[in-house]
Amino acid sequence: MDVDLQQLLTSAAEVGARHRATVGNRPVQPVTDRDTLTSALGGDGDLQAGPTPPAEVVRQLVEAAEPGLVGTVGPRFFGFVIGGSSPAATAADILATGWDQCAYNEVLSPAAAAAERAAGSWAKQLLGLPAQASVGFVTGAQAANTVGLAVGRHRVLADVGWDVEREGLFGAPRVAIVASEERHATIDRAARLLGFGTSVIHPVPATSQGAIDVEALGRALDVLAGEPVIVCLQAGNVNTGACDNLSAAIPLARRVGGWVHVDGAFGLWAAASPRTAHLLDGVEAADSWGTDAHKWLNVPYDSGLAFCADAALHAATMSYAASYLTGSGAGSDFVLGDLTPESSRRARGFAVWAALRELGRDGVADLVDRSCALTRRMAARLEAGGATIHNDVVLNQLLVSVGDTAHTDAVIAEVQRDGTCWVGGTTWHGQRLIRVSVSNATTTEDDIDLSADAILRAAAVVGARAPSAT
Repeated sequence: MDVDLQQLLTSAAEVGARHRATVGNRPVQPVTDRDTLTSALGGDGDLQAGPTPPAEVVRQLVEAAEPGLVGTVGPRFFGFVIGGSSPAATAADILATGWDQCAYNEVLSPAAAAAERAAGSWAKQLLGLPAQASVGFVTGAQAANTVGLAVGRHRVLADVGWDVEREGLFGAPRVAIVASEERHATIDRAARLLGFGTSVIHPVPATSQGAIDVEALGRALDVLAGEPVIVCLQAGNVNTGACDNLSAAIPLARRVGGWVHVDGAFGLWAAASPRTAHLLDGVEAADSWGTDAHKWLNVPYDSGLAFCADAALHAATMSYAASYLTGSGAGSDFVLGDLTPESSRRARGFAVWAALRELGRDGVADLVDRSCALTRRMAARLEAGGATIHNDVVLNQLLVSVGDTAHTDAVIAEVQRDGTCWVGGTTWHGQRLIRVSVSNATTTEDDIDLSADAILRAAAVVGARAPSAT
């Protein structure tokens, strides 16, 4: 079958560009349902026997899938912490797909390795991390947190004479994981995946804004003195944006010989702005860090970064050897597959490199600052309209209520149905709340105002439906 690959890829890129150009003018929530999409994509039938021309495949995919696309890349998607995708990062990701590089080692792609070295170095500069730290390009914060805890597992067990890489965890000294009661759920899943189980997690109380209670942390660590300990701290509470007091917490972990991992899925990027960097004072003293590029940096999915202060230990934990893998184990210059759980992985470093090159230091700082300012604007608009704000807006996270649980959930559903913007719900301190996350570089003040009006309008609609009190 003859294929005009240039025309095929050009037409696909044109569809993607058209989506990006128009996403801000369309409802954020698609108006369709699962059965319709399944039928349109043929999921309720058998795969045909013969081939289909590639151009026709692309046409069918676009026709069937477009009605089900959520405007996550648009300026008024505030659910979860989803950034958009900057122009240069998007184009670089298209190139990465076209180049189809396997980013395992230098032999398979010298270009991918060089891009990751450069992008990793720039990221460490922006985030205030040690220059000698290693950087693994992983799928996201779940993988980054898992890598950080895996390296920590190696170190704290080696300190008590146990080779976990050889002997595993059966019969090993029990490792305690100390983390906030408001830690992200990826910490628990990492504990499960690494064989610890969640019973080893010692939850520490949090402050009223969701940062770890440092005094309570000290007491918990005193009890565990002499045992292998991994301490998980947080840069950016997933609900409030609050950051743990790292400069106070990390020395407490050091006092008992603990490994310190910082989960900074989005909040670690606050270090890139002079206005918010103080929230992460002391971050450089940790042992490992995890963050997402596909959140606040506005890089296409999937793109996470796993950093480790001890590069050799990072590689010793994550690497493997096989006779056919020429080019593995590059001395002290650990890159690519030596630092990640995956071997066959796409060259996601090109997009991170492009995003950082496009923005520069000032651009990343401005992206952080604008997101925080827009979040404060949203809070002010909603509060003026009668909503209640439940957190101190220190970064890009906002918690809002417009009544009791049933009323709030109904407002969320009405906002999503309306389509002006998209917000989700969360439960925090026993209350059902609207959660607003602002992290898209294309969001403007007008988008915030339109969205705030839509939320207040939804609250009025839901209130009008409610039965009158008697």
